[in-house]
Amino acid sequence: MELSWLNWLYTAVAQVITWIHTGYSTFLDPNSGLTWALTIITLTICMRILIFPLFLKQMRSSRKMQELAPKVQELRKRYKNDKQRLNQEVMALYQGAGANPLGGCLPVLAQFPIFISMFTVLRAIAADEPKFGMTQELVDSAKQALIIGAPLPATFFEAPAVGEKVVIGCFVAISSLTTFLTVRQSVTRSMAQMPDNPMAQQQKILMYISPLFAFFSLNFPLGLILYWVTTNLWTLGQQHWFYSRHPMPQYDAKGNPIPVQPKPGLIAKLRKTTPEEQAPPSPPQPKIIRQQPSRQPRSKRTGSKKS
Repeated sequence: MELSWLNWLYTAVAQVITWIHTGYSTFLDPNSGLTWALTIITLTICMRILIFPLFLKQMRSSRKMQELAPKVQELRKRYKNDKQRLNQEVMALYQGAGANPLGGCLPVLAQFPIFISMFTVLRAIAADEPKFGMTQELVDSAKQALIIGAPLPATFFEAPAVGEKVVIGCFVAISSLTTFLTVRQSVTRSMAQMPDNPMAQQQKILMYISPLFAFFSLNFPLGLILYWVTTNLWTLGQQHWFYSRHPMPQYDAKGNPIPVQPKPGLIAKLRKTTPEEQAPPSPPQPKIIRQQPSRQPRSKRTGSKKS
């Protein structure tokens, strides 16, 4: 369904696709599936870089919730018999500190306009309609592109050959799996740092129904499914980087925070030397102090006196 009030966004996405495709066409076949796959992957990466500030906001909110964990623990003990009051106090605590338990949804919500625009542009290509500033040459090029034998704008139900349906079905399965992994990664972390989050049950339900996304993906063009797989893989890597650099805080029996060292990154692991190279430094050599002979007075010196 095409939304007329989003035509400006459809045109912007189509223009960016044109620019990226033109750049790759300078050294690759413009009609090949590789060129169009790289175009969609590059568009996805550019979009994720643009919404990276939202991810930073999500990280700050997550850090604040980690810092509030001891206070949440105290509220849990105080209102252990009043679940409703506990939820109200926890939410009031988060709001007072500027922490948003739903902050992780911001990057996801920001992707939907681009997702809808990609769907509309690819549907226009499948319908052989050079809309949103696209030329007929670009539309023909996209229709000729094959990704592992399946047309770029084809859907599972519209693909005529069985082999094409198998390829699209495999991409749908990968899309469903990566969607589940990204949601599970985020929900597991959220539940570990906020056991009494009132949205915990809804998050668990979302985690288990996310694979059902595959049924909707069967109506999506192959290019759109490739876009979704790419953004899921980006999200997995981005969240893994953040969680490894900001481990869950630990507390002792008195509730005092225990310093937790972040896990070393890939570059640090590559630079890490072997045990043979990490030989202990040799102990410092003792400083040798030379004893200078003391100067004797003239009366004690040996030798003949002058006559």
